[in-house]
Amino acid sequence: MIAHLVVAPVLLPAFAAAVLVLVRPVRLQRALSLAACAGVLAVALLLFAQADRGLHVVYALGNWRPPFGIVLVLDRLSALMLLLTALLALPVSLAMSDAEDERGPYLHSLLQFQLMGLNGAFLTGDLFNLFVFFEILLIASYCLLLHGQGAAQLRAALHYVVVNLVGSSLFLIAVALLYAMTGTLNMADLAVRMPQLQDSERVLAHSAALMLLAVFALKAALFPLFLWLAPAYSNAAAPVAALFAVMTKVGIYAIVRVCPLVFGAAAGESALDLRLWLLPPALATMACGALAMLASRRLGGMAAQLTLLSVGTTLAVAALASQAALSAALYYLAHSTLAGALLFLVCGLVRAQRGDLGDLLRRGARMPNAQSTALLFLASALAVTGIPPLSGFIAKAMLMQASTGDAAMPWIWTFLLVTSFIAILTLMRGGIVLFWMVRSTPGAHAPVCGRLAAATISLLILAVLLSVFSAPVKRFTDATAVQIIDTEAYVRAVLAVGGRP
Repeated sequence: MIAHLVVAPVLLPAFAAAVLVLVRPVRLQRALSLAACAGVLAVALLLFAQADRGLHVVYALGNWRPPFGIVLVLDRLSALMLLLTALLALPVSLAMSDAEDERGPYLHSLLQFQLMGLNGAFLTGDLFNLFVFFEILLIASYCLLLHGQGAAQLRAALHYVVVNLVGSSLFLIAVALLYAMTGTLNMADLAVRMPQLQDSERVLAHSAALMLLAVFALKAALFPLFLWLAPAYSNAAAPVAALFAVMTKVGIYAIVRVCPLVFGAAAGESALDLRLWLLPPALATMACGALAMLASRRLGGMAAQLTLLSVGTTLAVAALASQAALSAALYYLAHSTLAGALLFLVCGLVRAQRGDLGDLLRRGARMPNAQSTALLFLASALAVTGIPPLSGFIAKAMLMQASTGDAAMPWIWTFLLVTSFIAILTLMRGGIVLFWMVRSTPGAHAPVCGRLAAATISLLILAVLLSVFSAPVKRFTDATAVQIIDTEAYVRAVLAVGGRP
């Protein structure tokens, strides 16, 4: 039963999206979307419990055995990403129901298509279907970004589409090269064939590997391929931007999944040195994100640059490729996704109450519900910057501990501490301008209400729970890191289904 349940995170949102296209009453759309997200969350919890047993669950669609056909693979890493996405999708769907879905008829359907692409990318066991699911989630994200039909959104969407079309072209070329060299695109089968390549084939295989790394870096918004992120995220509707908090993590997931498995140490002379190719760009991404935060004039811009900063922080430590480093990076990935989405929803509250995009230069703007919104902003700022006792502090302590003793420790510690300090100062400045210098209006101390506020509070609760249950979460990420490094177990599990133990 569990084996068949693996395909549910892809099929459930696909069916829900098709139904929602045909449904016209907004209230019915909201109910169906929330029900579908709740169903995906229930399935993700069941799959998470199954993956926690340490086994790989392999599902061959159409009973085509690996390395042929489409194969879905559930392990601890994919289960973690599925659960994180499902936990984010439910409050995002709730936030979209707070009048945001009245600005466009297909918002909830696009959300489900986005979830289909995300879940498929986390589960697929071959590179071509990783490309397919990337395209599904990107097409949905193009439409979500255009939601609201503003001029700024159109410009940001145009840049976003062009950049990702280039990335998709490179992805397809890299996949074609690997298939020409190895005759397979199944990741487990690729892991077996890469060490067997001849010297004449290895040059093209290296080219394909570097193209794939560039594509994944583009999806993750890694330096210097990050300029598309800030305009896209800061101009998107608040629930859409909150959902996009997990989009960059797809690129990080692809790097952590594909590079150690296909181009890791077991690939012999075909291996990639992740420390060489990831660590310098990751540190540069951290520096650019922090400096851009200082220059941001809008709260949405700050939140977008914090997303960029979190990408650099995650990959800087993940590049060390040790068990402790991967575990800490995964914990921080979960924290930064929830905290980043929380800050985007707070931006939505500010935008709804001020009537603008939260421009910090409008110091005298009137804002009702200032006190309640200020408390939510304070909580989100504490979470995202790593102030104790919330999960950000625990995550950054884990990152520093994981890099202790490594040759890159001085660089990682310096960049992590300096960028965290800059983030604290920038958000403090924004909070002072937005809430301390705001002019009071009648009802200024009324409580914040509505679905958007409820979604914001639910994400805040998740961030707190991540801190409260940090010990069991860390045990899970420790086991996940061990499973990532043990690529032979993945290969055996997948190819055994195909009759090649």
